[in-house]
Amino acid sequence: MTERGSTPDELVEQLVTLLDVETIDTDLYRGSRQPGGVGRVFGGQVIGQALQAAQRSVDGKVAHSLHAYFMRPGSEDLPIVYRVVRDFDGGSFANRRVIAQQGGVPILNMTASFQRAEEGLHHQDEMPDVPPPEKLRSEDELRREFVDEIPEKFRAFFLRPRPIELRPCSPRNWLRPEKQPPEQHCWFRTVAPLPDDPAVHRAALAYATDMTLLGTATLPHGVTWMTNKLQSASLDHAVWLHEPFRFDEWLLYSCDSPWAGHARGFNRGRIFDRNGRLVASASQEGLMRLKS
Repeated sequence: MTERGSTPDELVEQLVTLLDVETIDTDLYRGSRQPGGVGRVFGGQVIGQALQAAQRSVDGKVAHSLHAYFMRPGSEDLPIVYRVVRDFDGGSFANRRVIAQQGGVPILNMTASFQRAEEGLHHQDEMPDVPPPEKLRSEDELRREFVDEIPEKFRAFFLRPRPIELRPCSPRNWLRPEKQPPEQHCWFRTVAPLPDDPAVHRAALAYATDMTLLGTATLPHGVTWMTNKLQSASLDHAVWLHEPFRFDEWLLYSCDSPWAGHARGFNRGRIFDRNGRLVASASQEGLMRLKS
């Protein structure tokens, strides 16, 4: 996302700028391009920008869910334009449809739902019993242990500084993967404080839910995109926002994959804060094709 040497504050500032959207006209927005981005746009970026565009068109209600379908890979060579359609405005709920496009063709369709705050019945899953983030090493530290073994074509991408820190509870060996059950737990947060605007925290979390989730379905098969001819891409992505949270504080991303087949893998994620509150959930089906 940035050149090596960027400070944590600079990395997060660039993430906030990336997820911001420029107003072109009423319900028409343009998303920033990732500095130095090459090739395919990260799916979480498109989701985060689409959510920000939808949030700009709603007053008095808060996003509680989004459902997105990826149709074409986005290109880092072009900005992304977002068109918001105001499908519904009710007393308690509102609905927005967002079409993300490049070069005049859609790359993503997303529907987001918003609700006016109210109280109601409550229950939730228990948070998994995992080590706290302070007892775990960061993904960045773990990757640097075998930097010399990483193929040259992947090295810059694999080691680039990131605005979001991951601390996996059971680190994966990307070069010598072993078959294991389809579940993984990882703490994550931004590497520096975010602005106090809750809409920014929701967009940043939506961006980050595209991390680690798709890879969960590959765990039972002992494959990774670095060691096998594995073609992978997000097909659809959904996020439910249950409770208020801050994404510059540690959250636990608990993922599992109940099924894979027909070159697709299905994944689920639950996101807890350190007090054990279930603050969000996610699901994703992705392409998972081994090429000969």
